[in-house]
Amino acid sequence: MILVTGRVKRIVKGYVGDVTMGDVRRLFDRDAREAYAILTKDQADAHPGAGRIRRFFHRTRLLLRGMASKLSPVRRLLFVTSLVAAILGFVQIRADIASRGIEVDTSPFWFVVSILGLVFLLALELVDRIRVRDELEVARALQLELLPRTTPSLPGYDVAHSYRTANEVGGDYYDFLPLLDGRFVIVIGDASGHGMASGLLMAIANATLKLALDFDPAPEKVIALVNRVMCRTGNRRSFMTMFYGLLTPDGGRLEYVCAGHPFPLLRRADGSVVELGHGGLPLGIRNDLEIAPETVTIGRGDVLALYTDGLPEAPNHAGEAFGYDRVRTLVAAGGPPQTVHDRVLGTFRAFLGDEPLRDDACLVVIART
Repeated sequence: MILVTGRVKRIVKGYVGDVTMGDVRRLFDRDAREAYAILTKDQADAHPGAGRIRRFFHRTRLLLRGMASKLSPVRRLLFVTSLVAAILGFVQIRADIASRGIEVDTSPFWFVVSILGLVFLLALELVDRIRVRDELEVARALQLELLPRTTPSLPGYDVAHSYRTANEVGGDYYDFLPLLDGRFVIVIGDASGHGMASGLLMAIANATLKLALDFDPAPEKVIALVNRVMCRTGNRRSFMTMFYGLLTPDGGRLEYVCAGHPFPLLRRADGSVVELGHGGLPLGIRNDLEIAPETVTIGRGDVLALYTDGLPEAPNHAGEAFGYDRVRTLVAAGGPPQTVHDRVLGTFRAFLGDEPLRDDACLVVIART
């Protein structure tokens, strides 16, 4: 008996994994709400009328119509046929109960047809999902090739950095690019949207930026070229925020342009914190973008923190955002780059708890030693 019980436990654990009650609650709470919102997004939502029963049937009708609209025509036919078979099963049961003659109960047949049809449809959709997942894994591997694999070797400076994506492919981007004259390019950006679309925008911006560096690495020249390319790519919902800095390591001179990106934080050696930027539109919004480069000096002991909005705007389970003020406070506490980096991310992870990341987030911390 003990051996059988242990075998059952192993089978259950191997099938469901490390599922917790929190996972189950999220499945029927947040995940169910998000699924309903996505599936019924394009459906006409007329007033359901008064009463819980009417609202229930109204929402059920919207949900089923939304599910059917997301399927291909032939799969939509299979879905509707399975639903009709399930209804016929119920109707036949009621007919048999009402009649007193000898009749053959065909309701189990229709229920079997309904179940087999829905299982077959689920299998087809799972195969499509597996194919998409494999393609996304390839895209993710290609995207990671565009990001720094190791910490850059920048004499006189220490660097810590990390990147987290909400989906398999993200739209956040950062890089450290040495120039032949000894200067160093520090860039961080965030493409609009999520997933594959934002990843493609990020890749386009990366290729354009590196091409621009071959002509003129000046911030206003690089940003202008990337902006022109972004304007010709996609639509008005396709844009990208970017901070581009050109660092002269010896003197700590940093020429930069902040185009709609969250302002990097420069923590001075005396403990004061300066925001680098004065607002501006993201790249890709309009061709005649006003670009005003600025200059700041990174002194010895100063710490520069760059991040994307996925960090301060990430909500916890209560809907509270991590907050820009919290990021500023954590950076203001000072310390070596790795210490600042780990402090921010440690507090960030504790703040989120079990809540998944809704947006890509990356953090770069640089200090002049």
